[in-house]
Amino acid sequence: MENKENHLVIKGDSRGSVRISEDVVKIIAGLAATEVPGVAGMSGGIAGGIAEKLGRKNLSKGVKADVGEKEAAIEISIIVDYGVQVQEVASQIQANVKRAVENMTGLKVLQVNVNVQGVSLGPENKEEESRVK
Repeated sequence: MENKENHLVIKGDSRGSVRISEDVVKIIAGLAATEVPGVAGMSGGIAGGIAEKLGRKNLSKGVKADVGEKEAAIEISIIVDYGVQVQEVASQIQANVKRAVENMTGLKVLQVNVNVQGVSLGPENKEEESRVK
């Protein structure tokens, strides 16, 4: 395997090779994290917020991936729902992301670091935010 231009190249046989973009790993990790109950959303910072306001959904929002030849390390920033056990949600995210990335790409995931960036107070808070604008 070799890494060229943000693509992980898995050398194949006489039929050719398979290229996996680093962005694909990020998208897989982001989707796997949002499947966990208690995750209100991903925290992507200023760039992610601007992209969403322009109408482009960023599926890798809040995800950083360091992808090597055979291994990957992933960092995810999330917002949790109010009232959930943060440690339990983070643990489920780690397991779900590791399983999804390993199954879909064949990479060994060394670590999944979860950063909790905020707490969502639920639908009543979203109504208040829309009125304040």
